[in-house]
Amino acid sequence: MKFTTTFLISLFVANLSAVALASVDGHSASDHKVELTIEELRVVKAQEAMPGVNAHFDWSAFKSRWAQNSTFILAQQSLSLLGNQLWQYSKEQAKNGQVVDDRPLYWTRLAIISFVKSSPSKYSQTELTALVETFENTSRGRDDLIYQQDTDKRILLTGFDPFLLDRNIKQSNPSGLAALLLDGVVIKYEKDGKVITAEINTAMVPVRYADFDQGEVESLLAPFYALNSVDLIATISMGRSDFDLEHFPGLRRSATAPDNVNVYTGANKNNPIVPSLGEAAFVGDEFVLFSLPYQAMMKAKGPYKINDNRGVTILEAGTAKNITANSLAELADKIAVQGGGGGYLSNEISYRSIALRNKLGSTIPTGHIHTPRISGFDVTTNQAIIAQIEAMLIQALTEI
Repeated sequence: MKFTTTFLISLFVANLSAVALASVDGHSASDHKVELTIEELRVVKAQEAMPGVNAHFDWSAFKSRWAQNSTFILAQQSLSLLGNQLWQYSKEQAKNGQVVDDRPLYWTRLAIISFVKSSPSKYSQTELTALVETFENTSRGRDDLIYQQDTDKRILLTGFDPFLLDRNIKQSNPSGLAALLLDGVVIKYEKDGKVITAEINTAMVPVRYADFDQGEVESLLAPFYALNSVDLIATISMGRSDFDLEHFPGLRRSATAPDNVNVYTGANKNNPIVPSLGEAAFVGDEFVLFSLPYQAMMKAKGPYKINDNRGVTILEAGTAKNITANSLAELADKIAVQGGGGGYLSNEISYRSIALRNKLGSTIPTGHIHTPRISGFDVTTNQAIIAQIEAMLIQALTEI
């Protein structure tokens, strides 16, 4: 795993170096500001609706010293450190019961980014973009994917930010809280009279189409698939009324909902759109297959039903049609409108992770868990959901 982590960091540094070099164009910006995104502009509304939501983490020292950073490298180092501190602090607060909530991390991250982008600085727009990316990576746990426990197995999970915030600015996301509560946790179970242990590592993923198109999922997961260095990968997001294990993720986007920067793809059920990977359209099968041991996972105890969801939507004669598939072979000649996880980024992270696994010839069981939906925030419901996720992981490992 040490090599896996090194590979991940090297990949990030290489990308960042390329960005930094591209910015050396003789146009150093004095007192340069970058326009805030719609997502960042919501911070003011969030503060009004949820007083103190971004006040749980004290970053006043960073704010007072920010203008003193004399070089890009120093600024990058300070943001990297701050992002890691925010990630670690948010996990600790959730685990010790002080702030069992995913929203403070999300809104504090945006408040810090807004401050950095709004402050007069010597950095060009390209350099500021790279600095924000550094902070995003560390505050999302991407630079913390290190397995430190001497366990029999290793699990990698991803969670999502809150989304559809123009509908409800107070919205939480159980998958994000799961990432905070389960990161670094060691679970135990007994098999054939032997106690088996597994360490969990997690990272948070943004709800933005552009990040997906730029390879967010692929850059995060490629090192693990390339080396088969973990035993299970599960992507998690908030879904419907129960737990759904999404059997057949689909290639295309068809959701009419915007992402967190209010980007609409223009897709719909009668016009599903293939996403991008870099500058080109994503090339892949219309459907891929969930490979976690779903039958074992469905035995996990908890208040919610766990479904093996085989329902998908296909395009037939120009019209969307809902069907239930028993095998991947049945979908071989179909055009995807929605996978089991829908036509939004929940489905897409599942599709991309499995497609990458298949492309790299990995044997790591991979699949998507849709949690029950919550309205706004409910700490009791969130904790029940996360306890059942942990139970599902234990059941899965007994079969792997």
